[in-house]
Order: sequence, then structure tokens, then C-alpha cells
Amino acid sequence: MKLRPVHRARRFARTLVARRPRAEDLDWATSHLTEAEQRLFLKMSTADRAHSIEVARAVEANLDRLGLQPGDEGARWIMAAALTHDVGKTVAGLGTYGRVMATLSAAAGGADMGPHWAEKRGMTRKIGLYLQYPKLGADLLAMAGSDERVVAWAAEHHEPEETWTVPVEAGRLLVAADDEEL
Repeated sequence: MKLRPVHRARRFARTLVARRPRAEDLDWATSHLTEAEQRLFLKMSTADRAHSIEVARAVEANLDRLGLQPGDEGARWIMAAALTHDVGKTVAGLGTYGRVMATLSAAAGGADMGPHWAEKRGMTRKIGLYLQYPKLGADLLAMAGSDERVVAWAAEHHEPEETWTVPVEAGRLLVAADDEEL
């Protein structure tokens, strides 16, 4: 997980003012998910659900870049990936300030400390789990029976594109939406 200060600062500011997604936005989001994915999505924090809905709306508005239209069978996994890419954050149970601590801890001590810290107790354990949220999210989605590309995206969305197992153009669209570049 890279520090990416500008991205992190924007996300922090948005988290502080995040509002509960409107019922129609939640209905729209869950319409793109299987029942098991819906349960995972609804466990996400208010800010994470709002963020994921924004990402998915941006992806949907730009599906034509992939030769797809909303509702196309080939778009289903991309929409599910946009909505669930951060679901692993639910495992750590950290709030906004805990996540800031985790991000700074990763920058100072290295994100590779996550598995070691996760073996500890208290806040150290939570930080260790948070640093592993992409893998944990992929595990949750795999157990939920999600499309293998949705599972892969949860695990790979912070990795360099040359390591992605999802179609690169779809990954680029998902990253651009996640980074608020669309």
C-alpha cells in the first residue's frame, strides 16, 4: 500500500464529511451485487459505502471506454469490483483516525509488517489487519462466491498493473474511478 499523500488527504477530508448514502443509491448499488456481496457491502462503513458508490457511478459512466454499456453481462463483474474493492477494511474495525494511524505506521514501519502486527493484540492487531485489507477482502469475496475477477480486483487494486490478473483496461478504469480521475 503506497502512501500517496494527495489521494489520502482527499479521502480523509471526504470521510470527515461523508453522509449516509441515500436509499436510492444503496438500492442502485446492491442491484449490481449478488446477495452474498450485498451482505458484505452493507457491513462497510458509511464513508466506505459512499466512496464505493461514487467509484461505481464513475465506472458506469465510462463503461463505453471498454465497449460496454450499463447492464451488459460483461459489465457486471466490473461494477461489483468497484463496489466491493474496499470490503476487507471491515475486518480491522478501525475508524477514520485508526486508519490514519495504520497508514502512517505502514509508511514508517513498512506495510509488510501487517501480518506480524496482526498476530498481536489491541490496536497493533487492528493496524496489522488493516494493512492486509486487500487480501482479506479477496478472501471474503471468494467465500461469498464472487466472480474470480471481483476477488482478484479486491486483492490487486493497489498493485502495479503489470501484476494484475484482471483485464488491464478494466483495471485502469477502476483505478481512475477510485483515484477520482474521471
